[in-house]
Amino acid sequence: MSSHYHPSRPYISIPQPPPGILPSGAQRPTNPSPSTRPDPWAFEVTPPPFAENQYALHNPWGEENGSPNTLRHRTLSLINLPSDSSRPPSRVSSIQASTTNAPLAFPEPQIYRSVSQRVSGHKPSASDISAENLRLRHDPSIASFRSTQSTNSWYYDDDYGSISNESHGEEEQLSKSLSGVSLTSDEGLARFQSGELPENDQEWHRLVPPEAIEALGKIEVQRQSVIFEVFKAEREYVSDLEAVQDVYITPLMNANPPIIQPNRLQGFISEVFGNFSQILAHHQRMLGALFARQRDQHPLIQSIADIVLDTTLKSDFRSAYEIYIKHYPLSESQHRKELRNNTAYQSFMQSASSDSRIRKRDLITFLSRPVTRLPRLNLLLEQILKLTDKEYEHPDLETLPIILGILSDCIKSTQPGIEAAESKVKFWALCESLVFRKGEIIDMDLYDKGRSLVYSGPVSRKNRSEGSVTGSWSGSGWTDLSAALLDNYLLFTREEQRPNGVYKRHLMSRPLYLSFLRLGSFSAPPETRKEHPKDGSVLSGLLYQSTPLYPFTIYHEASKQSRRYTLYVANESIRKKWHNFLLDAIAVHKVRQEGNMYFSPDALSRQFFRISGGSNGNKNPGRINAVVPFSFNSRQFIAVACPTGMYAAIRGRENFRKVLNVQPTSMAALQSLGSKTFNKFIVHLNNSLLSYPLDMIAQVALGQVEPKVLAASVEKIVSNEVVFFKHLHVGQRVLIVYAVKKLLQVTLSLHVLEVVDVNDSALTPKREQRGSGKSSNSFRAFGDAGYAPKDAFDVTPLVKTIGICARGGILIVDPTNIAGGRVTVVPDFSGASTNQPLANLKSRVDGLKPLGLIRSNSSELLVIYETVGCYITKHGTPSRSSGYIKWESKIDSFAQRGTHVLLFSALFIEIRDILTGRIVQVIEGEDIRLMYAGPTPDSHELILVAMRGDGGQEDKGLKGGVVDKIVELQETSEISDVRARTPTTAVPAMWEEWDM
Repeated sequence: MSSHYHPSRPYISIPQPPPGILPSGAQRPTNPSPSTRPDPWAFEVTPPPFAENQYALHNPWGEENGSPNTLRHRTLSLINLPSDSSRPPSRVSSIQASTTNAPLAFPEPQIYRSVSQRVSGHKPSASDISAENLRLRHDPSIASFRSTQSTNSWYYDDDYGSISNESHGEEEQLSKSLSGVSLTSDEGLARFQSGELPENDQEWHRLVPPEAIEALGKIEVQRQSVIFEVFKAEREYVSDLEAVQDVYITPLMNANPPIIQPNRLQGFISEVFGNFSQILAHHQRMLGALFARQRDQHPLIQSIADIVLDTTLKSDFRSAYEIYIKHYPLSESQHRKELRNNTAYQSFMQSASSDSRIRKRDLITFLSRPVTRLPRLNLLLEQILKLTDKEYEHPDLETLPIILGILSDCIKSTQPGIEAAESKVKFWALCESLVFRKGEIIDMDLYDKGRSLVYSGPVSRKNRSEGSVTGSWSGSGWTDLSAALLDNYLLFTREEQRPNGVYKRHLMSRPLYLSFLRLGSFSAPPETRKEHPKDGSVLSGLLYQSTPLYPFTIYHEASKQSRRYTLYVANESIRKKWHNFLLDAIAVHKVRQEGNMYFSPDALSRQFFRISGGSNGNKNPGRINAVVPFSFNSRQFIAVACPTGMYAAIRGRENFRKVLNVQPTSMAALQSLGSKTFNKFIVHLNNSLLSYPLDMIAQVALGQVEPKVLAASVEKIVSNEVVFFKHLHVGQRVLIVYAVKKLLQVTLSLHVLEVVDVNDSALTPKREQRGSGKSSNSFRAFGDAGYAPKDAFDVTPLVKTIGICARGGILIVDPTNIAGGRVTVVPDFSGASTNQPLANLKSRVDGLKPLGLIRSNSSELLVIYETVGCYITKHGTPSRSSGYIKWESKIDSFAQRGTHVLLFSALFIEIRDILTGRIVQVIEGEDIRLMYAGPTPDSHELILVAMRGDGGQEDKGLKGGVVDKIVELQETSEISDVRARTPTTAVPAMWEEWDM
């Protein structure tokens, strides 16, 4: 505030309510003597320009108190009234005009003087009051008053005259006549604050004597009316909030029998009413301060800005509103949902509406009160600021802009929250109305806190047949859909309204995960659609209206042809919206995935392995065929098989050395298990299994041993026609399972070898391996050979058993007794003839390659096929109503880590939750191949993959060719969750039905 402001200097400006601010039923005040005095609102007439004498103003009340054209220059005596014990000691005194009607309170024309300062003087006539206040209205700067130290009288301290202390006899007479007026004014104010005043009388001008309105300027009349409106609005607001507490919240909490189930009552109250009580407490305090100010200064309120500022400056006031407003759409949604589903709640709401405080208003009206309160208060304060005289240093000129800034910032900060909450409500309505296709298990993680609806709207799509229009309104060549873009999926649904008014949205195609979504053309010219009338008349098939539709194309990256969508919208603007929202959603989704990776890819080689091409020609190592990690002397190595030979190096370094001039198709490093040490490196080469010393491979990689020494140390394990082999850990045994197919053999011969500890092999007599033609004491046959279907292609390790993967299913066998043990085929479709869902699942998986199975929980397993997965019980029968999960792309391998399964295809790695099938991460690449995942179903070893380079500068260097790189997938953990994962293999009883 400026240092030139003096609190003792009065500011006189009492506004009349502007047009529209008087409520229905309010009337303008009338003069006590209509026969002798015109309508007091006549002072609204704008006075003419000043004459030479600046006080020669037109008298709006006629000639009874002066010349028609001029007002005499008079001094205004302000009277020191004795205090009245019935009034608050700081109340501003009132002056009564002499009339024949009931006494009316008249305010003193001073604001900022101390309440203890009183003046005395003669009783002014009506003309005195009129002339002097018109003069003050025109130029309030002349009304500079100060009190002297020697007397209680006020002096008019300017160049035009002074105010003197006049007769005390008249003062006593006036005091007696004012007592009744003051009592009447206090009574009306008390009734207003208690809410007992009739609605038509709840206006400022109804509680102020007409003389005051006549005496004060139009602007100040308006200002005081707006200030009064603040009191009234705040009183009604607090009353409504208290009614919510008394009529809704408390009865719901105490209802017996309960209206809301006890286990969800507290949550429901919190969801619907939020922090209602916190907001109420703030406004109860503010209303108390406002009423105290009103009682102290009525009818001329100096300012309420300090009270409002003190409230709004509190950080918990603003945060309370931000929390409530942002949550409001959710509150309304929860209320409506309960109203639809709970008949007891419906009855309670009907009963509550009969309460006199509710006045038959809906609960939503009360829930929205805090949402609209700050904007309405903001408008009132803006109007007060507009009506405050800018020529004088009124404190409101500095305080009100601060308040308006605070309120404006609060309102703006809540707007995005409101939009987000409204979007959340729409999103929940969408989730609750979705109808999925039967059989398919789809977990879109819809109820995650971060889920949101980004954009939605109607779209059209041409039917595949695109037949001619046959008379239906939409045309048989078109389908009208509703598209909903979530932050993780794009959905296409067909809306159906049920008889009870509930909407159901049927999924018309599988949800499109944003990691696979790609944008096609958004610039194609519009196409025409013929729309026929809906009336069903005979001529409706002949009459039509041509409507332009604007196409855009999107597609699934892993299924570019089968999942390509051309959609049509009403205009170019909507098409641009879809383009922008899709781009933004894909970008945000990608950032979120990169910032919350369950498995982080880390390149172990970047440039060494290149596919032939460029200037180097055949000097490049070529495409990576197999990768195996191993350790030697506490150092980590990786061995890589390529068409030009086998290479090895310390993990993470690019200095690979060729260790063997062979081209194995698969490899395995047998190091140790518990206290056992094996030191074997197995390669599948030319349909044979060979073994090399593992430590010697490391020495060659370090340059300590020549490659020819390593080549001479080869040990032939099997020399027959080995189709495939697998290195497994079953219990405490390290096994080599391999399949042999001989000429004219219609089945595969399945063999198991146990690897012998190097410390025991020297003491073990050499045994000749069947068909090997060579004796070996490092491997020993484990039981008799068994048989497998001719189309078997892989072995999947379980806990105590193994699964032989073939086209007809997975054969569960005991590796220690393949020939004589029990064989179980899973999934078990033996009941498909009497179970339609089971028959549908059988039909879907027929002809697909089962790649293996992993444990889901203590009672279920997940069978993984090329394109789908299904759950089975520990007895092998499909569970979950024979439902299935469809992968986003056709996979060729998988790996399990903890609670996640990694599915590998040529372009993507899908990482899904085993229990639900939900996608949690997608890694994109080119020519992706799983190289190593460990010998156990839930190994904690490395996951190594090979893939093409990303096309950067390092991929197109001087060496030429295309980079093929090795990438390690490192499992991450939540920062807030450092608890170790429990290995899923810790429950061997899972397999007891197939084991023992």
